[in-house]
Amino acid sequence: MKLTQTVQSGDWKNEKHVPALHAEKSEGCLKIHALVGEEVEHPNTLEHHIGWIKVFFQPEGAKFPTEVGSYTFSAHGEEEICSKPEVNVCIKTEKSGLVYALSYCNIHGLWENSLEI
Repeated sequence: MKLTQTVQSGDWKNEKHVPALHAEKSEGCLKIHALVGEEVEHPNTLEHHIGWIKVFFQPEGAKFPTEVGSYTFSAHGEEEICSKPEVNVCIKTEKSGLVYALSYCNIHGLWENSLEI
């Protein structure tokens, strides 16, 4: 089995593990907002949490995406502190393309989403 066969996707509005993606172009900058649990909140406890989110951008015509952000969440309930799996990244580009987000849940594995901009 290939790793890519383990990545799950779905509608982020109905599934608490799929990273929601929002992107806005402004003056040569692409502002990307990725989060898990926008519509259906993820528990984010020691027992069940999002460990990380990675964000990629693939410019139109490019063969591969480029990783533009990698974020690890470390607070999973210790001292009643929990990370909220939500990140912002801003990249300089004039190009259109695809934004991808990949998230990891310690119980339910890898989840992905993409957005054309």
